Amino acid sequence: MGFLNSSASFTRFRLIEPVPQELWAKIPDKLRQFAFRDIDDIPEEQAYGWTSFEDMLDMEWTGAPPEKGSYLVFSLRLDTRRIPAGVIRKHVALAMKDEKARLAEQGKKFISRERKKELKEQVLLKLRMRFLPVPAEFNVLWATDTGEIWFASTQGKMIDLFSEYFIRTFDLHLEPLTPYNLAVSLLGEEAASALDHLEPTIFAVEQH
Repeated sequence: MGFLNSSASFTRFRLIEPVPQELWAKIPDKLRQFAFRDIDDIPEEQAYGWTSFEDMLDMEWTGAPPEKGSYLVFSLRLDTRRIPAGVIRKHVALAMKDEKARLAEQGKKFISRERKKELKEQVLLKLRMRFLPVPAEFNVLWATDTGEIWFASTQGKMIDLFSEYFIRTFDLHLEPLTPYNLAVSLLGEEAASALDHLEPTIFAVEQH
């Protein structure tokens, strides 16, 4: 999902505090420090990090820098392994069957709760190595002159992930530009009280 598509959904943010002057020169290094790290060869369920706006496979920004005039552009990449629930159930059942056969040879029948949990974890570990993670990319546009930031997603979980990772990377806090926050930014803090007492307009026609 990105801003180069013919249409895009996005969430607007603004920086709460001013950006320290010395941070601007460090941003490319910060992006590399918190860049995406591939999990194709390790059994991790999920991974995320920054990548190049032009190429989500470029985690070093060798193809193009993030600076574009008065903008900084980059992407948040999220890779997730999606193992179908039916596959998990099947292989857990097979593991339990093998465990029961092993116990039967020892004259035992009962599988403890801890052992069941251990077997399921072992199954998930093996399956993760057999399923490749599915990549997703979400563009970021940062207007350095206004402090506004556009993130190409409206999903609640992605917005939370982006906000938390942005703070972790740059030590800067974001505020979503909701209609209320946008109104306060345009009208000033003195208008906040009046905005708090506004009542919604009902446009539906009453049926008699």
